[in-house]
Amino acid sequence: MSDAVSYEVKDGVGVITVNNPPVNALGQAVRQGLKEGLEKGLADSSAEALVVIGGGNTFPAGADIREFGKPPQEPSLPDVIDAYENSDKIVVAAIHGTALGGGLEVALGCDYRVAVKSGAVGLPEVKLGLLPGAGGTQRLPRLVGPQAALEMITAGNPVKAPKAKEMGIIDALVGDDLESEAIAYAKKLVADGAPRRRICDMEAKPESASLFDDFEKGLQKKARGFLAPFHCVKAVKAAAELPFQDGLKRERELFQELMESPQSKAQRHVFFAEREVTKVPGVSKDTPKREIKKVGIVGAGTMGGGIAMNFLNAGIPVIIKEVKQEALDKGLSVIRKNYESTAKKGRISMDDVEKRMGLLSSTLDYNDFKDVDLVIEAVFESMNVKQDVFETLDSVCKQGAVLASNTSTLDINKIASFTSRPEDVCGMHFFSPANVMKLLENVRGEKTSDEVVATIMDVGKKIGKVPVCVGVCDGFVGNRMLHKRQAEAVALVEDGASPEQVDKVLYDFGFPMGPFAMSDLAGLDIGYSIRLERRKAGDPDAQELSWLDKLAEQGRYGQKTQAGVYKYEEGDRTPKPDPVTAEIIDQHRKDKGITPRQVTDQEVLERCMYVMVNEGSKILEEGIAARALDVDVVWIYGYGFPVYRGGTMFWADQVGLKEIHDRVSQFYKEQGGEQWKPSPLLEQLAKEGKGFHDAK
Repeated sequence: MSDAVSYEVKDGVGVITVNNPPVNALGQAVRQGLKEGLEKGLADSSAEALVVIGGGNTFPAGADIREFGKPPQEPSLPDVIDAYENSDKIVVAAIHGTALGGGLEVALGCDYRVAVKSGAVGLPEVKLGLLPGAGGTQRLPRLVGPQAALEMITAGNPVKAPKAKEMGIIDALVGDDLESEAIAYAKKLVADGAPRRRICDMEAKPESASLFDDFEKGLQKKARGFLAPFHCVKAVKAAAELPFQDGLKRERELFQELMESPQSKAQRHVFFAEREVTKVPGVSKDTPKREIKKVGIVGAGTMGGGIAMNFLNAGIPVIIKEVKQEALDKGLSVIRKNYESTAKKGRISMDDVEKRMGLLSSTLDYNDFKDVDLVIEAVFESMNVKQDVFETLDSVCKQGAVLASNTSTLDINKIASFTSRPEDVCGMHFFSPANVMKLLENVRGEKTSDEVVATIMDVGKKIGKVPVCVGVCDGFVGNRMLHKRQAEAVALVEDGASPEQVDKVLYDFGFPMGPFAMSDLAGLDIGYSIRLERRKAGDPDAQELSWLDKLAEQGRYGQKTQAGVYKYEEGDRTPKPDPVTAEIIDQHRKDKGITPRQVTDQEVLERCMYVMVNEGSKILEEGIAARALDVDVVWIYGYGFPVYRGGTMFWADQVGLKEIHDRVSQFYKEQGGEQWKPSPLLEQLAKEGKGFHDAK
């Protein structure tokens, strides 16, 4: 028998145990072992029933995704599950840890399921752009009804064992001695003359005639652009309309379509990239990390308050500083309101609110930062202000404290130079709203130590972020690329496109909103003041005055003034085209001597996306990002790049770098500008027929 699975008779019950750490993934050796364990159990006259259980910390937690895209190896998981379902003896699945994906499908092939209260079950395949492909879409609706199955399969989230029992997935909750209680449960079933209970013999009756149509309609907005959730609906519908074996065939067809789709390839890339991104090339996994037991935050505004919440949520005490008591009181009040609003929605309890607020203290005095292990500055984006803050932190913070700036564009090396300990200085760039957005751009300065890098990457994970390590340049990775796209979007409107057209093209591509709707949300005054400062400072790369600046000069700052690029009704965030904007654009074109022309949607897409790819390529070339996957993760978790396209650089590889390089070269010839000068890396990879993810 396979080493990954053992068989033993205990108290008259055959116990089949999966031992494939760390998560008992259902690779070929486990599938073979499960099959052989079942055969042994069926042939064993001393075993009156069988129990399937996971060794270690969990029931099988899913398929071995390292096998994805490789030639199939026998036995297949559907065949193994089929064998369990057709067993002559009662089979009980004993669940602890997580029974996810193929793991839950194995459990559904058994007659009965017991679980410890802390266990969880789920079918998360949709998150990889797939659907459950070993009978999950056919068995679950038969067991719990199509409505509940649709909700669980299209969301892909795990369900805790007590809730799973309510739904009918779990038959009994047992104590912590799972194996002995599962054996006792199996023996009682036999003693009571309980029948074999094959889910395939049950019917999946829709709760209403219009269930599937209604459910699909509800998905239109929630799962916009995604293929897998809609294929999941088709598969569950097959369970309701077709005999079991025909339903399995339909599930397999739909699974194969998804497996071969660009979307699933992209989503699987993101799955692995999110795990890989936390490993920083050149920083050993054995690098010591500093213990972060208390955090100081300078600034109690929107960013400072949001940053504080991340640490409070993770149970880490925070002391927050402001210049005036009024600002401090306001900041603390906003944090409390945010928590109370979350509690009202039932996501946390009022006890949680008080517990988190109890970890928060406040001060007007830097001297109260003497004992913090990490301090994050979240003040106004001005180098002079940052200088004052860091000189003071250097004088009051203990040796070994990590000094971090939340700057989104400023030079971390310069900030570090204001201290006597540049090796302890780094950037921790949170994205707004900081308590919601998952990305954390950790910026490594020239002198930042490996120990500090390892510490902030670890802290990022502890507070529930996806941390990415990047180097120092203007705008780092995300904003540097965003600024190029924004400038191109503005130029497209000058050439003849409308803001609505540009926004629609990028929305249809899969972004949550277009660049101009996003500007209105952030506030046109923010970008305007940054550009103004740059022009005053004589920055050669500063953008010249644009129609967007002219809107800001008229006090049209976006949603906060109910007028920006678009106009907004009171209490409504829906952008509506505004004739005033059209007039300002028209006048700006006349002032510049531009005759507007017809701009196609394809040109909008190419100019907005290819300018980002070219800039991303320069970022890789300069070592600002170590790998293409780092750029992908920044854009997915910080800027809403559609997950089903895999990130900017992954998407570029799918389009083909030769095609992108040729168009970039053409734009450079037609328009000039540094942004269109092809990156040497893009040129080289295009010539070699490679992609960014091939470049090591």
